[in-house]
Amino acid sequence: MNGRDGVTEVAKVVGKKEVAAEAFNCVLEAAKNKRKVLEMKVALAVIVFVLNFSSLALAAAAPNAAEWESTLAAAKKEGTVVVSGPAGADVRDALMEAFQKRYPGIRMEYDGSSTRAFATRVTAERKAGQFLWDVFIHGSPEVVMPIVAFEPLEPALMLADVKNPKTWRGGAIEFFDPGKTVIIMTPFQRGTIFYNTKLVNAKEFKSYKDLLDPKWKGKIVVDDPRKAGPGQGTFLLFYLHPDLGPDFIRALSKQQLTVLQDYSQELDIVGQGKYPLLVGTADFVAIARARLGVPIGIVDPRQLREGTGVTTANGNLALFNRAPHPNAAKVFINWLLSKEGQTIFASIQGYLSARLDVPTDHLPAWRVPQPSAIKTYRKEALLVQDKDMLPLLQEVFGK
Repeated sequence: MNGRDGVTEVAKVVGKKEVAAEAFNCVLEAAKNKRKVLEMKVALAVIVFVLNFSSLALAAAAPNAAEWESTLAAAKKEGTVVVSGPAGADVRDALMEAFQKRYPGIRMEYDGSSTRAFATRVTAERKAGQFLWDVFIHGSPEVVMPIVAFEPLEPALMLADVKNPKTWRGGAIEFFDPGKTVIIMTPFQRGTIFYNTKLVNAKEFKSYKDLLDPKWKGKIVVDDPRKAGPGQGTFLLFYLHPDLGPDFIRALSKQQLTVLQDYSQELDIVGQGKYPLLVGTADFVAIARARLGVPIGIVDPRQLREGTGVTTANGNLALFNRAPHPNAAKVFINWLLSKEGQTIFASIQGYLSARLDVPTDHLPAWRVPQPSAIKTYRKEALLVQDKDMLPLLQEVFGK
């Protein structure tokens, strides 16, 4: 092996292609001048430089690994992580079993509830000076953010694949807020029009404006859009869409809608055939009912001219300030954002993970966001919702 090949080989070993190229150029220049002694000295100098550079690089990377190990050790001393998340024994059991198997020294406590119920609870606790929660996994983070402060999440992200931008759809982790305290884990397209499969032919719906057909008057159930939830998210899509807007909402309200506030009740009366159509309910509940044989279908939003909105449902992640177990919270957050954690969370909830390496075979194809879809979960959209849409809804549906 000559001097040129030796230097290139050393540089490749330490994985620094740009150093290899520089070494090659230096030695080649020396060879051209036939200064063999200089060539050998340059080669030796470059080898020493490469090895030193490699050592520095390893030293720079070491604190991340050391920080993770230190955090993990501290988390085991804390012994517990307390999580507030979506209701349901299935999601609770799936997350607890997998996390505690991965980190047996950290016990997970999980309380499942709706975002609205949790907001009421945490408000009372904080007013009493109680700081009981570590991790937030819910929908509508703006419901809780005026009550509690969340910690910025970027410093809590430690695992290499979690921090790697290439892991995530769109080339980066998406945050809800400028302060980067809430991570969007599961942006996916929502179902908006639900129907009794024995009474309605879904193919006749090509636009939301088809809901205005006189034949549907008095036959449509709506999840109350005046409260936080899928009904409100659906009406926000209507409000924001340039081909629908306030005029469409006013026209729809004249269809003698039956407005309800309970997903199960909404789906029961449609499944029983008392009403043929339902707008804006929780689609994951509808899917679960359909699997049990209830004649409930969801109109494929790809066949609707206006498409659908992108939601996160209960896929928002945050770290509470003044958390009682801050290190255990960081370990849990990194695990939840890993491929394993996201696969479990997305599949059990029927969501689409923002991680590109998480399987999607548990979902219908229409869940994947289309480029033109309106992101109804974005802060800008929610400002329009609160300032402009909610007054309109109170006008047409009453307070």
